[in-house]
Amino acid sequence: MTDSASAGKPRLFYSEGSPYARICRMALREGGLSQAVEETVTTLRDPSAAVLPYNPVGRVPALALPDGATITETTLILGWLDGHGSRPAMLPASDAGLAAYGRVLGLLDGVAVWNRELRRPASERSPSVIALELVRANRVADVLETQAGQGAFSTVDAGFLALAAVLGYAERRHTVWKWREGRPVLERWFDQASRRAAFCETLPPPSGI
Repeated sequence: MTDSASAGKPRLFYSEGSPYARICRMALREGGLSQAVEETVTTLRDPSAAVLPYNPVGRVPALALPDGATITETTLILGWLDGHGSRPAMLPASDAGLAAYGRVLGLLDGVAVWNRELRRPASERSPSVIALELVRANRVADVLETQAGQGAFSTVDAGFLALAAVLGYAERRHTVWKWREGRPVLERWFDQASRRAAFCETLPPPSGI
């Protein structure tokens, strides 16, 4: 290969709508590594997708390294960034920070399932899955409302970026979820987080859901 990864510069593959990849893209900017890693957009669910030679699973984010290895999954990529100069480090050092990050990832996973279900033809959707994910999302968001009111997510780390990504996803690509209703603390938190340059530079395109 003669691409940037083989020539010595890691390459982060992403799709513009992926909140998982957006976490990593924001982390590059917040951690001071945006010039050290090239970002390459790719299609998904496409036999000619640019990411497939590097990640046969066909998912993003995928970080192709100069030695030929490709690291996939958001948390593993954040760990790699931490080990290669991210300042601040992205993965929380405390148990409480890791727990908060994991909780937000669980919320994001549920919202992704919900969104995927809504993208099916109406006749193929599962009402029980949609109902389950709505209940789950609201339950987790209520906990996050309380935690944010107690000072959680005040430091820019993986939990902060994941929360910004999932709420940002709901704002532009999953608007059926009215997460702001009854959650003034999260609303204020998000409005402040969305002013950060890393957030503004990675906005996903809106969709009709």
